[in-house]
Amino acid sequence: MRRLLPYPLLFVALLIFWLLLNGFSRGQFLIGLVVSLVAGWIMTALEPEKNHLRSMPTMLALLWEVVVDIIRSNIAVARLVLSPRKTRTPGFVTIPLDLENKGGLAILSCIITATPGTAWVDYNAARHELTIHVLDLEEEQYWRDSIKSRYEKPLIAIFGKASSPEPGKEKSA
Repeated sequence: MRRLLPYPLLFVALLIFWLLLNGFSRGQFLIGLVVSLVAGWIMTALEPEKNHLRSMPTMLALLWEVVVDIIRSNIAVARLVLSPRKTRTPGFVTIPLDLENKGGLAILSCIITATPGTAWVDYNAARHELTIHVLDLEEEQYWRDSIKSRYEKPLIAIFGKASSPEPGKEKSA
């Protein structure tokens, strides 16, 4: 059964989304089944790592922090864009990260990109450096400190600092 449905929750979610988007009929149900099965098999080829979430209270606190930040950022960007006299100083900020967990990095990229006025530009895995673009960059250090304390620190508490090594493969130092 595990071979046919390696990711059963993904299968069910994709099938439901397919039917919600395309309407329910026998034909759409069959197409949705095929698409969901193939997507599950493709995910197996990608070999996603297993994450062990460590702190539910930290997850909820981070979610709240992100929602508040997105609302504040929407207001700030609207003021910036609608203000005729305010000049923008866009720029790039490079941030050294301690977080190496792929799941945590993916969530960090979603948080940064979902927050208006910022965009994830690059992550250099060799140097563990994140580059973001900021719409109105006044102080680079503020952005470094903000990303590290508001997002990276809770993500390390949730996922751990580094990706867990696969069984039989030790992470080299």
